[in-house]
This record gives sequence, structure tokens and C-alpha cells, in this order.
Amino acid sequence: MQQRSRNPYSSAEIDRSSLERDNEERMIELASSGEARFVPIDSEKNLVKSGGMPEAVFLQGMMGRAVAGAADHHIFLGYVDGAPYFAVDVTGKDTPVSTLGDFVDLRQVGALLFAKEGSILAYARGMTYWHRRHKFCGVCGSITTVAKGGHVRRCTNESCKTEHFPRTDPAVIMLVHHGDKCLLGRGKQFPRGMHSTLAGFVEPGESFEDAVAREVYEEVKVRVKNVTYRSSQPWPFPASVMIGFHAEAESLDYEVNLDELAEARWMSRDDLKPENMPKDGSFFMPRRDSIARRLIEEWLGHEAGPSISG
Repeated sequence: MQQRSRNPYSSAEIDRSSLERDNEERMIELASSGEARFVPIDSEKNLVKSGGMPEAVFLQGMMGRAVAGAADHHIFLGYVDGAPYFAVDVTGKDTPVSTLGDFVDLRQVGALLFAKEGSILAYARGMTYWHRRHKFCGVCGSITTVAKGGHVRRCTNESCKTEHFPRTDPAVIMLVHHGDKCLLGRGKQFPRGMHSTLAGFVEPGESFEDAVAREVYEEVKVRVKNVTYRSSQPWPFPASVMIGFHAEAESLDYEVNLDELAEARWMSRDDLKPENMPKDGSFFMPRRDSIARRLIEEWLGHEAGPSISG
């Protein structure tokens, strides 16, 4: 069976080693070792070396330990090539890391990074985002403390002690097609001209397939069939995992819900050839680091099938 590369931000090269998280002494030992690498995050932005091709900045040695010491806690991400990696939130901290690069939105450079680097940065971003928003217990309101290598926040109220775990919100994203055409929409928040696949969050008590059908109908009044899973992608912007599908429309009739989308249009394979794209910027496809772009490229025949190696 033909294999293909993974979606951006979903590299399998990170050994999360989740069983080690319970051992606090081991976490301290790893963070203190010369092998430790620290991934700094500032207000949801990642540290990247600028000039030429962007490159992720991972701190180690004296600089790494100094920055880690300034952070409130370390989040154990796992091992990459045998080295332990930790995310550290330096938001509001006085550290010299800005001399090593610039803090940028990962989406600006993600498509240009090596897959492994992009995955580490996305993972670190997602974890620090969760920690910054769960400092208090959602059950009783008491302060929470960090446990299990940063993968749990535990309520400090002795009568509560609720454990809170990182949130990942599932969202379906689907390329709707009919014959030689696919339906692309432009969200109100999109840059002018950018059109993408339809998407939406999965609701409680709903299967992914049902969510696909509901979201498509809500946004463009199209009924779909033959909903087929393609692949998935972690999308920590801020805290989602995108589950990608192809879905066949029952007809070309559609009606845009203007509360959901700014517009939508059927595009043929010929329309989506680079040479046929409008030159005035009135239409362009989503970024190459997104699963939306991959779903479109698969339908166009530019990508291999859905089988992914482990």
C-alpha cells in the first residue's frame, strides 16, 4: 500500500513517553540534564530564527536552564532523537531569548519548517495555551497546581482535588464534491480572496460523519453522502484536532448561510489549475500547512491515498 507523508504538525517522531510523567524525580532529572532542550513560548508565539529559511530555536545548556528557571513550570513533551524536550512559557518573563530570534505565529512559518520542528512547536504551543487558561479549578474555583510533567493540573482544594487534563476540541473539515466540481467557501474572518473547505466543531453526542452532514447543510444547504475519512491534523490554533473527510454532494444546488460564510462557489478541477487562477487576488486556496489544502490536492489527484504509516 502506498505511503505518504503526514500532515504538518503531526510528526510521529516525538516519543511522548507518557509513563514517565508520573515520576517527578525523573522529570527534574531530565530537565536538569545537559541533553534537555527547551521550547520557549511567548503569548502563543514560537521562537524562530529569522533571516533566510526560518528555523526553530531550541534552547539547551546554560541558556536553556536560565530560561527554564525563569518559567513558572516545565512541560515535558517527550523525546526527540533521544533528547528530552520541555515547553516553557516565558510570557511576561525577563529573558534574553529574543536575541536568538523572533517570536512569531507558527502559522506564518509552519509550511517552511522541517516536519519534526513544526510538530514540536505546535505541541508546545498547544500545551502552554491550555496551562495559561486553566490556573483555576473549573469545579470549585480553587487554584490548580501542575502535575505529571505538565499534563495534569490538580485542584489544591483538599475537598475537591479534581484533576484537569489538556483539552483538544475535535472539528470536522471536509471537501464537498460533485462530479468534476468541489465546493469551497470563504469565512468572514478569512483574508480577502482565500477560499477553503467547509469545517465545524463536533457537538456532544455526535459522530464525525453526522457532524460533516450537519455542518455542510448548515453552511450551504447541501445534503451529502459517501462521507469518507481521509486524514487528521493537530491544529493548536488554539486547541483543535481537524478530522478530514471527502463528502459527495447530492446535487449542485446550494444556498450560502451568510451568518456562517461570506460566500461559496463550485470550482472545477480546471478552475483550480494555477494558470487559471484569478490574477487579481479574488480567489486563492488555503495555506499549504493546512489539512484543507491537502484535502483539495487529494481530490485534484496531486496526493496519494489515505494510508499513513505509523
